[in-house]
This record gives sequence, C-alpha cells and structure tokens, in this order.
Amino acid sequence: MTLPRPLLALLLLGALLLSGCGLFGGRPKPIPPVGQLYQDGEAQLAKGSYDKARDAFTMLYEHYADSYLAVRARFLVGEAHYREKEYEKAIKEFEAFLTFYPGAAIADLAQYRLAMSYYDQLQTVEKDQGLTAKALAKFQKLVKHYPESRYAPDALAKIEICRNRLAQKELWVAEYYVKQRSYAAALQRLEVILRDYPRALVIPQTLYLQGDALFRLGQPEEAAKPIRRLVEEFGHTEWARRAYQRYSGLLR
Repeated sequence: MTLPRPLLALLLLGALLLSGCGLFGGRPKPIPPVGQLYQDGEAQLAKGSYDKARDAFTMLYEHYADSYLAVRARFLVGEAHYREKEYEKAIKEFEAFLTFYPGAAIADLAQYRLAMSYYDQLQTVEKDQGLTAKALAKFQKLVKHYPESRYAPDALAKIEICRNRLAQKELWVAEYYVKQRSYAAALQRLEVILRDYPRALVIPQTLYLQGDALFRLGQPEEAAKPIRRLVEEFGHTEWARRAYQRYSGLLR
C-alpha cells in the first residue's frame, strides 16, 4: 500500500520533531554553574581573550542575577572593554554598573575605571579638550563620593593633570590671539586661567602675557598688577626675569 505524498510528508516531519530536531543542532547546552562561569571569565580575561571573557561574564549575570558574583561579573564586562581599549563601550558598561549597583563594594573602582576611560583618550593641547573635562568631572566625583577609596590619591593627582591640561589649552588660544594682536580676546582667555586654574603650572606665563597685553592696550597701571605679582610670587621663573627686564619701570 502506497501512502499519499502529503501524508508521508507529515509523518516524516513528525519523526523529525520526535527525534529532538537533531538536524537543527539538538538540545540547547546546559548553563554552566555560576562558579565555573566566573572562573572561565577570569581565565579568559587574564589571557587577553576579551570576547570570550565577556561572554562568560554576561551569561553569569544574566542567568545568576541573584548571585554575589553577578555584581563583579557585570563590572568585569566593562573591564574587558577597557583593557581592549574599547573606551566608548567601557564607558557605557561602567555607567550602567554604577546605575544598577551604586552601593556596591567596588563602586569606587567602577568610578575610577570610568574616569580612566576618558583619561586614557586625552588629546594634545591644540585639539579639543572635551575628554579632559569629562575625565576631570569623573575623578572629582570619585574623590567626593569615595574620599577613603584606595583610588582617591591617584584621582587627586590626575585631577591636577587635567586642570593643567585645560589651562594649557586656554593659554594656547590666548597665545594665538596675541599673535593676531587681538589683545582683548587674549585677556579673556588669560582671565579664565587665573580664575579657574589658579594652581596651574602656566600661571607665571599667564601673568606675563596678561601684563604685556594690558600694556599694549595702553593700560600701564593695570599692566603693573600682574607684572608685580609675577615678580613677587614667581621670582624664580624665567617669566619673572623677562618681566623685570622689560617692565621694571612699571614696578616703581
């Protein structure tokens, strides 16, 4: 007896379904235990196999969200991006971590890595300093919210580096205006340095340029103020020596 073709096709399809759909990969693999996933992720991270590390950590926090290891696994996804220098992805992961786990024991580390993700991208002075400003803000937040953190001392040091970089940018623009003889515009930039970055390394040069610009604008009495401060507070610098040689008459 020959079965009709439509019926034969249905029987074959049923047989395939009953066999577990072996033609399509079989049953899904079981999820490894939480401890194994964490160990696998750490091992892959140590080897520099960042994709595999992220896969393990992601599987961990997705399937074992209630485990204490899920918190660290979520952080380590960002850490893998950071070590691979995928800074934009790292930033997103660290921000997500701080949103979900603001009170975590490693929240200070996540804040530090977030700041470093910006800091490691700092541009030279002549380029845009938006990343410097963001790094500064993130380091300041770390020091404010986690003052006892082991990462706070390094954050404080990098805050000064960022401030100096931003001051250098303002000075670079001011020097450009001086070359263009746009002294009023230069003064605006120099005043920003003195107001916002009073401890910057470029303060002596800033005072010299401020006095020079005011003198060129026909304001000798105003020019004497930054020149006098330069000589009195930074007398050991080359800029003070130049100022005294050129504008000693203003100091009488």
